[in-house]
Amino acid sequence: MIDLRREGDVHVLRFDDGENRFSPDFLDALSAALDELTAAPAPKALVTTGTGKFYSNGLDLDWLSADADRWGPYLERVHGLFARMLTLPMPTVAAVNGHAFAAGAMLSLTHDYRVMRADRGWFCLPEVDLGLPFTPGMSALIQARLPKLTAHEAMVTGRRYAGEDAVATGIAHRAVAEAEVTATALALAAPLAAKDGATVARIRTDLYRPVLDVLT
Repeated sequence: MIDLRREGDVHVLRFDDGENRFSPDFLDALSAALDELTAAPAPKALVTTGTGKFYSNGLDLDWLSADADRWGPYLERVHGLFARMLTLPMPTVAAVNGHAFAAGAMLSLTHDYRVMRADRGWFCLPEVDLGLPFTPGMSALIQARLPKLTAHEAMVTGRRYAGEDAVATGIAHRAVAEAEVTATALALAAPLAAKDGATVARIRTDLYRPVLDVLT
């Protein structure tokens, strides 16, 4: 479900659970991996990626559909994940190997950098088509991490952005061939690993204090 390995000073955290939706088990495994990463000695940086054609499709709506009372505690966990990623004490790069939809796309936005696959895979916030309004925390995160016009279009229209379009609109930093996604992310992360993690976390906390206040 979650594979964690180290390449030099960069930890590579790979999601390997089909569409990589945020089931309770997935969230548990991811939290444990982040605990391990936080305890690891410096220097360090993090690259996250998925497997196959999915980075992450976000919320596990099938699990949620069984009991509406689960929404509140479940969304608190997801918000907590976003807040933790924003304050993680190390530089972070999302290697978006395929589709990043909804909360999966939002997870990529919690990283310092995003590298997308140029040939296939979309970044998409489809909540408008699902009839699911964004939570205040999600809305704050998206608006803080995307250019204003891009955030408006992505949220209101549910547009699917391919890699090159994502770079052009300020969603992603690089768009490369599938075989180069992880290598490009590693090349971005490696020079940043020497940054002091506590300082990185404090800077992000101050930068995104309004977002964190809503998420938590």
